[in-house]
Amino acid sequence: MMNTSTLGRAGLLVLLSGQLLPLIDFSIVNVALDAMAQTFNASPIQLELIVAIYGIAFAVCLAMGGRFGDNFGRRRVFLAGVWLFALASLLCGIAGSVWVLLVARMLQGAGAALIVPQILATLHVTLSGQRHARAIGLYGGIGGLAFIIGQVLGGFLVGADIGGYGWRSVFLINLPVCLIILLTAHRFVPNTRNERPVAIDLQGTLLLGGAVGCMMLALALGPILHWSWPCILLLALFPLLLHRLRQVELKLEMQHGAPLLPPSLLRLPSVRFAISLAVLFFSCWSGFMFAVALTLQSGLGLNSFQSGNAFIALGASYFIGAQLSTRMVERFGKRATLLWGCGIQMVGLAVLMATFYRSWPAIGILTLAPATILIGFGQSFIVSTFYRIGLADVPAHHAGSGSAMLSTVQQASLGLGPMLLGSVFSQVLLRHDYRAAILATLAVEGVIMLLLIARTAFSRRSFQSHRATIIPPVCGE
Repeated sequence: MMNTSTLGRAGLLVLLSGQLLPLIDFSIVNVALDAMAQTFNASPIQLELIVAIYGIAFAVCLAMGGRFGDNFGRRRVFLAGVWLFALASLLCGIAGSVWVLLVARMLQGAGAALIVPQILATLHVTLSGQRHARAIGLYGGIGGLAFIIGQVLGGFLVGADIGGYGWRSVFLINLPVCLIILLTAHRFVPNTRNERPVAIDLQGTLLLGGAVGCMMLALALGPILHWSWPCILLLALFPLLLHRLRQVELKLEMQHGAPLLPPSLLRLPSVRFAISLAVLFFSCWSGFMFAVALTLQSGLGLNSFQSGNAFIALGASYFIGAQLSTRMVERFGKRATLLWGCGIQMVGLAVLMATFYRSWPAIGILTLAPATILIGFGQSFIVSTFYRIGLADVPAHHAGSGSAMLSTVQQASLGLGPMLLGSVFSQVLLRHDYRAAILATLAVEGVIMLLLIARTAFSRRSFQSHRATIIPPVCGE
């Protein structure tokens, strides 16, 4: 039986506040990177790690966080995640070295992985009808806008230098929000969990973490160590660990267990396409934000507040595009909406490259607006199709696993972006100037988007199903 407890407006506000916290922290540090570099004398690779290690910890722990919520109660795990996120944010704010900051960012990612899975599951269990549709719409809109809000809020906090804390305020601002959530969640958010606990796939989680960690460390340390043998070894371990992960998950599935990444889902064309979409697009998204923020501050000399404001036009166009995307999908289909999004973003990237090339160094917020508006529209259409495509063919009894799988790949890709495009940026910067570095980075992103267009054009089979995805019933506490 399902608990009849419903989520009120106050509870919805608490959950959406909890959603904003970890998602904003993906991007809020971007506009503080220059200030951090001055405080710690940090290298570009260390700056990339500050951004990326959060996303990797988030991705590795996400599926297990969802499993914890199913077994022990979603509100309980949600609150545990908020506690961990608050403590990690405090540690970030008082960090005395770049290594302490990196450890704290990793803990932040783990806390975020406990928070986020509980939100969508609670919305599905406690709401229905129009209220459910409205809440899911808010969830999706906030999820996309959070990345942009982080850039703007981070720029304001660093520029305002409240209390003399400078860049540290981008982490300390989390503390009052966490406190409010901790004080109100018990009253306004119902606790739900699965009727039957599901075993934790610890071996699968460790193998996934090891594989992702090897790849990320190799990409981070490679430029510093000139791709010496330790980096090559880490890269060699990556496919070996993935192969072992596949074996473990296949065996667990054959034994009717609960694998972290069910192999049966990977045989679905729509799931495979969504995974490739996530790797190609979300890595570009986070890498784009990282490279542009660094260019605006270190290359053009904009302060953190000005740099953050440069993304306002992108955020506004993203919000408008997100409202239009549902109608686009209903009228033209998922495939056409995705291709439109890729095309619009490609045009925006071309306009941005032309702006940097022709107007450098006389580039301001208004100069960037035409390009960023186009990019925001394109991104909103692409993001709107991601879960629609990925979950279209997932059977009801695997809906939770399918959602966790796609979310894990999405978050890993967001963490991977600053490494991939950041490596291009850093290598070009060693030999040329900031303009050449950002132009090369945007060109590489354009090539990756062309790959996504080609993948979409030749993947008609992935868009043929129109079956609705159903979230399996759960039992409330």
